[in-house]
This record gives sequence, structure tokens and C-alpha cells, in this order.
Amino acid sequence: MSRPCIALIADPTSSEGCREYLAEAVELLTGTPPVRIDSRHFATGGTGRGVRDGSRLRLQVPEEELDLAPDIVVLYEIPPHRRRSLAGFQDLLERHDVVTLGTGPEAWRTATEKNLTVERFRRDGIAQMETVVLSRPSAREAADAFERLGGDIWARPVVGTGGDDTFHVTTRAGLEDATAYYARHGTDWMLSRDAGNITADGLRHQFRVFVLGGRVLHAREHLQPSPDTPCNTCRGATAVHIAPQDLHPRLAELAVAATASVGLPFAGVDLAVENGGVVFEVNVQPAFVDGKVEVEAVAVPYIQAHLDAHAVAVSGHRAAVVPPAQAALGQGDRLTAR
Repeated sequence: MSRPCIALIADPTSSEGCREYLAEAVELLTGTPPVRIDSRHFATGGTGRGVRDGSRLRLQVPEEELDLAPDIVVLYEIPPHRRRSLAGFQDLLERHDVVTLGTGPEAWRTATEKNLTVERFRRDGIAQMETVVLSRPSAREAADAFERLGGDIWARPVVGTGGDDTFHVTTRAGLEDATAYYARHGTDWMLSRDAGNITADGLRHQFRVFVLGGRVLHAREHLQPSPDTPCNTCRGATAVHIAPQDLHPRLAELAVAATASVGLPFAGVDLAVENGGVVFEVNVQPAFVDGKVEVEAVAVPYIQAHLDAHAVAVSGHRAAVVPPAQAALGQGDRLTAR
């Protein structure tokens, strides 16, 4: 079958670099690089437009002289605070049956706005630490929530990324500082009971589990030497890669259930094994921290899922796209089209 045209739509203002790993995966699997498009063209107020061309959707950006009818759209690396502005574009992709795992705006919003995630987890019985959501609370309201949660909590914004604006609070003075911080920024925020996720040698730790299509692709443990700092790798945590078969079964079960709960086909789930296993959050577009490992373990299967969906749409049955790059790989590094 002919190689499909793949548009990789991402926000170039992001520093995560996921788009580079995904572009590498596209070229490994198809022999052709994707067409890269700045997502901001299709955000609210952008000049990008989508027009029907027979049974196809054409994406046009006049100032970039871009006119493209993609077979597949890979929509990734969109910062959380910019996702809402792409809801109309996501609806456009859905209406035209464009092959994408970008999903609809409802699932994005449920996972991105953590107050909605908390409510969805409560509805579906997904284990999580007790959480209180606050919006411009009085000092008394914040103090009551703090005491109710045991006086050892994590404060975080409803919409955030990379552990930014997140605080471990164990004192009234710390709570007052956090309350004032969120008030200055006009931010809704949450208090969650501390999970006690500390290793025997005093490291704060948690797990990131990548889920695609109801199965675990890959996992890693994040080890943070500063127990009052979030366990994000961008905040100094070390990532230790874990093969799916070596992951604690309870964590695998929780990660798959949490991903389904928010309505995503693909996600990176943050969770802890303590307290019987609890989920912290579901990342719509989890970052890759190690190019070689996670290109093969996550990015390639993610792109292959798009290719498989396109093959079904075209021919009505699953058809593998054999990566041209396989001939150049060593036997031990061979990538298998799934």
C-alpha cells in the first residue's frame, strides 16, 4: 500500500521536544518524514482553515503557503493552557473522519483540568488520594481543608504542567503562602493528602505508566532526592525504565482503568504503589525523557496505532506498514510493526 501522508501538528513553543521523537518514529515506520504544522494556526483566532475536498479534509495555512490533505493527523505536544483553544479544530477532525488519536475535546479537558479528573475518578471508583478543590478560598476555607486532609498535603493548580506551581505543605505558614500565591495568580487549585510515597532510603518516588489501547506499553519509576519537590524529571527526578512485564500488576491495572475513565486511548498515568495503589493524574500527551528507549517503546507503537487505524479505514482490515529502517537496525534493536 502507498505511504500515507502524515501531518504532525504540535506547538513549537513547548520545550519538551516530543515532536522530534514522534517525527523520528514516523520516518522509521514509513521512510518519509511527517509534514510539520504549527498548532497555533488552528487554535482559536488562528488563520488556519479546514475545507472539504471530496471525501478528504484539506488543511490550509495561507501565510505558510500550506495546502495539505493528510491521511493521518498526529496532534501532540500541546501545552495544557493552550488545549482548550484547539477544541474547534478537534471537532473539525472528528466531523471529517480524519485518522487521529488526538481524541475529542471532552477527553482532553477531563484529563487536563484536574478538578474534572478527580470527579471522574470518584464516579468510576479509581483509587486516588483524598482531594479538595478550591477556587479563591478564604483563609478559613483553606485551613479547614488542610486540617481535614491531615495537615500534610500537596497543593497544585487545576491546570498545570511539569510540577510547576506545586507545593508540599505541612504547616499553617506554608498553607498561607500557597493560598496567597494562587490568589495572586487567580488560579483555582487543589489540596491532596500526601501519599507517603517515600522509599526506604528517603527518596520521593512515583511511577509513570504509558497506556495505549488498553495495554501498558512502557513504564518508568521517578526517584526524587528532594521529598518536598514534585517527582517530575524536569524538576530533578531520575527516571528508571521498567518493562511492562516487570511493572507491579496493581499499577498496570490502575493505569489502564484511569486512562479509560477519562476517555483517552493513549496516556501517561502518574501513580504510586503506596496506599494500595493510587492515581495522581492522567497526562494527555506524556513527555519522553529518553529518546532511544521511548522512541522504540512508546513513540513507535503510538505512530503505528495511527497507521493501523488508517489501514482499517482504507481497506477494512488491519495491514502492517513495514518500516524501511528495519534493514539498518541490529537484530537486537529490530522494531516490529504492530
